[in-house]
Amino acid sequence: MRTTPLHRDFGVEVHNVSLKDITASQGYEDLRRLFEEHSLLLFRDQDLSDEAQLEFGALFGPLEDRHDRPKPEISPVANLDATGAVISSEADRHVQNLRANFLWHTDSTFLPVPALVNVLQARTLPNEGGETELVSTRAGFARLDPALQDRLRKTVFRHRYAHSRAKIDPELAKQALFTKWTDQQWKAVWRNPVNGAESLYIASHVCGVSDMDDAAGQAFADELVEAMTVPDAIYTHIWRPNDVLIWDERATLHRGRPWPYQQARKLVSCCVSLQARDGLEEMRANA
Repeated sequence: MRTTPLHRDFGVEVHNVSLKDITASQGYEDLRRLFEEHSLLLFRDQDLSDEAQLEFGALFGPLEDRHDRPKPEISPVANLDATGAVISSEADRHVQNLRANFLWHTDSTFLPVPALVNVLQARTLPNEGGETELVSTRAGFARLDPALQDRLRKTVFRHRYAHSRAKIDPELAKQALFTKWTDQQWKAVWRNPVNGAESLYIASHVCGVSDMDDAAGQAFADELVEAMTVPDAIYTHIWRPNDVLIWDERATLHRGRPWPYQQARKLVSCCVSLQARDGLEEMRANA
C-alpha cells in the first residue's frame, strides 16, 4: 500500500485502496500494521454506505454499543435535526453538544470499555470551517521531561462524560445521556502491546487525577493537554466529500473546529471498542 505522510509526528494518507474491498483475509492486516505504526490513516474518495462503514469498522473489533439502540448504528456528527433541516441556533442543546467536540478529547474514555478506533467519513460539508484537528499523544509523551514521564506512569485519571459537557453548559451536563455512566479510571500512560510505544491517555472528560485534589488535578490535566497540543504538533484535516479518517484512540487527541451553523455539516462515525489484545486490561487502574 502506497502512503504519504500527513504530519512529521504521525499519520499517513493511504492511496489506491477501496475500503469496500478490505476484508479480514484481504488487506486488513496490512492496514492494521499501518494503524499501529502511524495512529492516523486517511483514505480519499471512499463513498461508504452506513452498512459498508460498519462492516469495515467491525474488522477492528466489536462495534461500540452504548445500549441505547437495538443494535450498533452509524452516529451522525451533524447540525441537522431528524428531518434533515439545519439547526443554526447555538443555544440548541444538540448544537451545544457539538460544541463540546471542539474540546481536545479522546472518544469514549467515560465508558466501561472505551474505543480503540473511530472511523469517520465526510458526507456533507460547509463552504468554510468544520476542520478536524488531531495530535499524537505518543509523540507528545515522548517530548515530556523524563521525570514527568515517570510520574505519569504511576498516575491514574478519572473520566466522566458530564465533566466535558459542563465546560460548555452546566445544564447540558445534567442530561441523562451524560450522567448514565459512573466515573471510569484509567492509567495515564498507554503502552501499545504491539510495538511498546507509550502515549498519554487523556481527554476533556478527565475530572480527577490520583493523589491530587480536584482543582489541582484539573490544572494538571489542562497543562498536559496544552503540552500535547502545541501548534506545530497539530494536524489539521480539511475535509473533502467522502474522505475517511481512522485514528487510534489510545494514541491521539482530536477536536472539531467551528463552521457557520446556517450551513449543513454531516460527518458519520462508528467507534470500535477495545479488546484485551489492544491493551485494555493493563490500563485498568487496579491492574
